[in-house]
Amino acid sequence: MRSSAGWRLASSSSGRAASVAAGVVLVVALCVSVFAYPQRKPKKAKLPAPQLLDRGIAWKRDAATGELAAIHKNLPPATETNQSSADALPSIRVVAKMVAITCAVSTRDGTAVPGLTRADFRIFDNGVEQPISYFDGAVQPASVALIIDASPSVLRDTDAMKRAASALVDALAPLDQAAVIDFSAHTYLQLPFSDVRELIRRAVDRVDVRQLLNDTGGSNIYEAVYLAAHDLFPGRKGRKAIVLLTDGQDSGLGLTLDPRSESPHPGIASDRLTFEDVVQSLVENDIQVFAASTENRPKVMTAAWLAAHADSTLVTPSARDLAIPPYTLYLAELVRRSGGQLFFLRETPTMADTFREIAREIRAEYTLGFYPAVPSSPPAAALASADRSPATSPTITTGAPGAPGWHELRVELPGQSGTRITYRTSYFVPFAN
Repeated sequence: MRSSAGWRLASSSSGRAASVAAGVVLVVALCVSVFAYPQRKPKKAKLPAPQLLDRGIAWKRDAATGELAAIHKNLPPATETNQSSADALPSIRVVAKMVAITCAVSTRDGTAVPGLTRADFRIFDNGVEQPISYFDGAVQPASVALIIDASPSVLRDTDAMKRAASALVDALAPLDQAAVIDFSAHTYLQLPFSDVRELIRRAVDRVDVRQLLNDTGGSNIYEAVYLAAHDLFPGRKGRKAIVLLTDGQDSGLGLTLDPRSESPHPGIASDRLTFEDVVQSLVENDIQVFAASTENRPKVMTAAWLAAHADSTLVTPSARDLAIPPYTLYLAELVRRSGGQLFFLRETPTMADTFREIAREIRAEYTLGFYPAVPSSPPAAALASADRSPATSPTITTGAPGAPGWHELRVELPGQSGTRITYRTSYFVPFAN
């Protein structure tokens, strides 16, 4: 008869053997499953189909305020403004919201100045100092829309432009987001804002001038900029920029060296987009434009000349004597009004160098914000004198903070001698019904 101890020993041995056998079976099963059913590779991020941004767009200018709205033709008629100017005028009110100002601060040789604080800056609205309510020292991620000219006139430069755009993507901060748009007669959204670098690069690669050769009707540069500002940027925080690659030869707005071509003419095709509408959309969303022209720099348009004209319009009748093509002049004016910079790609060894510089500029910027005082009821004089065209006068005659119309902005760095600060010099207080 087996002893109790012997029985326990035999039982323990058989238990260990069974455990070992079970373990071997499990290992074999796992090996079989690995080889029989290989692990699936992670799915590649899918690039969305291009979206036509100007599909079904109709332009409608408010008779009372003069402001333009982009209206989709398929929306119900109730969404459109059908009031006469006499009916609409009594209901005008002013929309109060924070005015954001993005500033680039650098030394005289162009080196970015980091480490500034809210206390270093002062903001003036029509000459009246305003308390700074918001400050961001390049902490929040930036939103950058790449707008690439894909019209036939840039066919020879298209490959270099795409390489340059890819260099910009590589130089952005890890959390920055980019969107990709291309245009010819129409405007195509290749990718909405994304921080997935693979998707952004593939969207840039998909830009193809040859595919748009049949997209006849001209090159609508400023419509593409307006649609990007209008559709992509509202509600986004932090630094916002459009990087525009183009030769500047727009065929949609009919711009000439006559400054009156910038703004709508009363009674003449008023329901159409103008240069002034494009600028207003940019400044309302605090979007800087960094334009990279594929054309040669006009001799007179040196960096010193542009800096000397930073506070006044470049589009004047005297510009005829400067041998500057109108399309280059308006590209420079767009940049000036938005507080950005103009580059000429043929001046640098490669386009990629220019775009890396643009990315460095965006990474080093500061964003300030203030809330303008809002009048309880805008005086009739302010409504009548609200100038929509800062080409001649960037302020309203009353100078009242928060009053509707264009306001002059000034940003100072009192304790920072030897620095240069770049920012937009005006903002617009819109009307709302």
